[in-house]
Amino acid sequence: MASVQTIHLQPQIDSRATSGGGRVTVPRGRHVSSPIQLRDGIELHLERGSELVFVDDRSAYPLVETDYEGEPAVRCVSPVSATGCHNISITGEGTIDGSGQVWRHVKRYKLSDEQWATLLASGGVTDDEQRIWFPSVPSRDGDAAVKQLRAHRAPLEAYEPWRDFLRPNLLKFTDCRNVTLDGPLFTNSPAWCLHLLLCEDVVIRNVRIFNPHWAQNGDALDIDACRNVLVEHSHFDAGDDAICIKSGKDEAGRNRGRACENIDVRNCTVLHGHGGVTIGSEMSGGVRNVRVANCIFRGTDIGLRFKTTRGRGGTVENCTFENIAMHDIAGDAISLNMYYTKAPPEPISDRTPTFRAISFRNITCDGAKRAIELKGLPERPIHDIRFDNITIRSFKGIEITDAARITLNDVQVRVSEGSGLTTHRVEDLRCNGLNLDENAEEP
Repeated sequence: MASVQTIHLQPQIDSRATSGGGRVTVPRGRHVSSPIQLRDGIELHLERGSELVFVDDRSAYPLVETDYEGEPAVRCVSPVSATGCHNISITGEGTIDGSGQVWRHVKRYKLSDEQWATLLASGGVTDDEQRIWFPSVPSRDGDAAVKQLRAHRAPLEAYEPWRDFLRPNLLKFTDCRNVTLDGPLFTNSPAWCLHLLLCEDVVIRNVRIFNPHWAQNGDALDIDACRNVLVEHSHFDAGDDAICIKSGKDEAGRNRGRACENIDVRNCTVLHGHGGVTIGSEMSGGVRNVRVANCIFRGTDIGLRFKTTRGRGGTVENCTFENIAMHDIAGDAISLNMYYTKAPPEPISDRTPTFRAISFRNITCDGAKRAIELKGLPERPIHDIRFDNITIRSFKGIEITDAARITLNDVQVRVSEGSGLTTHRVEDLRCNGLNLDENAEEP
């Protein structure tokens, strides 16, 4: 077995930054590090054959005031972080491992009997029903305790007993400009893997992101209220959504008022994940000007996924998805769903979300549970959605509810169950070259 060495990166980063920036290198071999913060002008370079593993001692991660899932929160600091930095990058062909196994809880149904037995033997505790394993008692009991602390606006130090619950994202860059991630494998995150918040002019290329399928909240890439982002030639295999586009949750996101915009995703592959590309559900600041092209999704729960609910607010608009091939999708090939959580009807206000001006073209899906779902709100229908040159083989067909100005142009759907097209409260449905092959063989 290769030897493991402790590497002290932060002094090198600080020294380089003081002298105007430069490259800090992780050499070949396996190295253990405490959490690090990048500075202006720093390139963290991982040589081929290098593995940067972050320490598995949870007490080594200080508590910080940050945000989580779109709202202000206290969390443990990320293994890799940067705030307000310019011209930062992570390059090379090495691996960054977040030691997520010491943080994450695991649901019984996601593991085989043998895997579950091995996990129980490793220590930790379970819930009363033995359906969820936790690495510690504070991890198990932290949810209720932290909710109380938030409700009472408790100071940072009051969260200390519950730090095991406050899992960090592997990498978090906040309010940074000119960011490049090129080459590394990012894996085994405690929570989300890569989280870019309020960043501008970002390039992500040639990266590989892997979180095991049982990784709770194991998103691969979260692009959150960012501007001018390019993601290309990258591979994703995630325990939750793979490529996620967000802009804050509910009132906090609306008050910040920062849209996620000018996002270009191209030539990427997703192997597993709750969604191949997902917009929402935290999209309260709005999402606009998104293009996803030339991508492959294999075995994701949903292919292209839009999700929101009453109370979010925000508008998703001007999005184009083209030249996408999907295979063996467990759920919907394409889903726009405004009922992500159950919420009672309410008058139209800034809390009412909007999906509009979204187009899909040159898309194939070989195997899905349902071809297309459009599910708007009665008070705010999904509108101005266009499908061109779409071919899908699925169990169920197209289901549209509470929508307006929907165009199906050269759409072919082969379904083995029920109707190829079902509509409810749909206004101005335009079909040209719609081919529904019902009672076809199962996908």
